[in-house]
Amino acid sequence: MTISIHGLAVSRGIAIGRAVVVASSRMDVGHYFVPSDQIENEIQRLRHARNAVVEEILKVQQGLQDLPNDAHPELSALLDVHLMLLQDEQLTSGVKHWIVDRHYNAEWALTTQLEVIARQFDEMEDPYLRERKADLEQVVERMLRFMRGVASPVAAGADGRASADSEVPLVLIAHDLSPADMLQFKQSVFAGFVTDVGGKTSHTAIVARSMDIPAVVGARSCSHLIQQDDWVIIDGDAGVVLVDPSPILLAEYGFKQRQGEVERDRLSRLKNTPAVTLDGQKIELLANIEQPEDAVGALKAGAVGVGLFRSEFLFMGRSGKLPDEEEQYQAYRRAVEGMQGLPVTIRTVDVGADKPLDRGASRPADDYLNPALGLRAIRWSLAEPSMFLVQLRAILRAAAHGPVNLLIPMLAHASEIRQTLALINRAREQLDNGGQSYGHVKLGAMIEVPAAALTIPLFLRHFDFLSVGTNDLIQYTLAIDRADEAVSHLYDPVHPAVLQLLAGTIAQCREHGKGVSVCGEMAGDVTLTRLLLGLGLRSFSMHPSQILAVKQQILRCDTTRLQTWAQSVLAAEDPAALMTD
Repeated sequence: MTISIHGLAVSRGIAIGRAVVVASSRMDVGHYFVPSDQIENEIQRLRHARNAVVEEILKVQQGLQDLPNDAHPELSALLDVHLMLLQDEQLTSGVKHWIVDRHYNAEWALTTQLEVIARQFDEMEDPYLRERKADLEQVVERMLRFMRGVASPVAAGADGRASADSEVPLVLIAHDLSPADMLQFKQSVFAGFVTDVGGKTSHTAIVARSMDIPAVVGARSCSHLIQQDDWVIIDGDAGVVLVDPSPILLAEYGFKQRQGEVERDRLSRLKNTPAVTLDGQKIELLANIEQPEDAVGALKAGAVGVGLFRSEFLFMGRSGKLPDEEEQYQAYRRAVEGMQGLPVTIRTVDVGADKPLDRGASRPADDYLNPALGLRAIRWSLAEPSMFLVQLRAILRAAAHGPVNLLIPMLAHASEIRQTLALINRAREQLDNGGQSYGHVKLGAMIEVPAAALTIPLFLRHFDFLSVGTNDLIQYTLAIDRADEAVSHLYDPVHPAVLQLLAGTIAQCREHGKGVSVCGEMAGDVTLTRLLLGLGLRSFSMHPSQILAVKQQILRCDTTRLQTWAQSVLAAEDPAALMTD
């Protein structure tokens, strides 16, 4: 009987094959107390495991040149994060505490400290940073595998393949996969993968998209429900895994698989085609990136610039040791030069006191606060002006090497705008006083809070352009935590209130001749492209892998015809019902 398992669609395509199921190393960790004379030995075991994993990752990085060029930046950056986590003081000192003070064995101490740090990640509001917990889990997993003498799940799965017939495709079923595992995945026999955990912004998902591997993550207990050698269909477009499919389903998905290959080939031919609608409207397709090296993938996908460089990636996983001005400057400069003269929009750090960046103890009342409503984004930057000035100087200096836009997240008050502009001016003065060269930047504000969307004239008086962060705008408008599974079904991009705020922002920007873009998930959702065009949007920023599919939709649209339809959607009680018209 066919079993259907639902997860998150994170990388398009269909994969069909026999299942290779690999278990998590943390499922069978020994728990025992060690005598005092064995404590140093346990610490040494832990140290050897850490050093071995560091060496393994360094070797993996050295082998990156054997991969297609577009896969290098994402993998290298993610592996760097794992290296930083392995050196993280909170991890190493915490594990040592459990061994020395509690006499836990090394494996028990390691998993105990993982649980302590994981709880801190769970409390983070930002989904991208919250899902970095998966990276910590992957680092611990690799150390546990070393201590148990177990190979990487990808390598182990390939060696113990489910079928003796090398012509039969295989799909990997695992609890989780690390970026290093993903590298081995590309060199292995697997056609796709499914994991129990992970989200749309997890590193596993990011790498899967960059390497174009059909994948479904967050499929809960798939590694328990699927057995070795089961026939499995991975529908990366729908986020569905079919186990033991009937011959009819196999034939149907085999046809879809071939159709998908033809469609991808057709899309790739659009790379150099200008994004122009049937009625001659030029549309700007930009890329969202997390690391300077991601510029390679953005150019390869045909992006005409970077609409969102998430600078917080440079700040995370550093145990409170923030990047200095020179490190930030070099990173921003690499991104600017990597785009070869195309504009780069750098968003100032979008984190808060609930993120793993704070250098002191949490506030006593933190347990009673919702971090989504706390000291985050520009609020945190204004509360730490010395840190903010460092970042502003670094961005201004990078602007001397190419066109740069400076984007400020989560503004809502006139006082915040005034403070921000004053600090930008102070950063320029400091560079002048130091005799350092810097470039001109266009200033932009993110519209993420309903209060901002309802006071657009205030923002248009002070900024050159606006960028709508639909992910947060939806969350705050509908009063739901998008990370809370109990209410996640209420997360609705086409809720009438959300559409009214979005439409009003676009209309006012166009009326005043100011640029406006959407950089949230809505921009890369092809089911919403027609609506956004009809509302007047002419600048979209998204993950590079989504650009060609959105461009195809744009090439088929006539915005003059879409305007009337979009207004009817805006006026509808149930806009979703009209979206297929």
